[in-house]
Amino acid sequence: MIIDGNRAADRAIELVLGYYAAFNRGDWEGMLALVTDDVAHDINQGARETGKAAFAAFLGRMNACYREQLKDIVVMANQAGARASAEYVVHGQYLKDDAGLPPAHGQAYVLPGGAFFDIRGNRIARVTNHYNLGDWIAQVSKSP
Repeated sequence: MIIDGNRAADRAIELVLGYYAAFNRGDWEGMLALVTDDVAHDINQGARETGKAAFAAFLGRMNACYREQLKDIVVMANQAGARASAEYVVHGQYLKDDAGLPPAHGQAYVLPGGAFFDIRGNRIARVTNHYNLGDWIAQVSKSP
């Protein structure tokens, strides 16, 4: 709960909620405005990518391959506002083949997920995403 926005934890929670609001709007520029130039992005079960340009490329790939909305978002932050976490449920549609994953043909999926954040200078300096890739693959691999 945001009490007055003056506490560091309140500001961190507002930042992460703003990040997800931009995601749900498909506002990639809005998301990029909330991350540091040297943002570290830990892709679920993948490598770490560093920098705003790499993050923008990731968002472009996601936009081409998936249509997603995050629902039931819960955000928590430490008292200093330097770290935050979020839990959510992804409601998505797999639109275009993504490298190394099953073929896409518009499959719908619902998947719980979470993320961890480092916050510096009221910007997101690290985002680490996690979801159950096996569950996602099982959902999109079902026969239509």
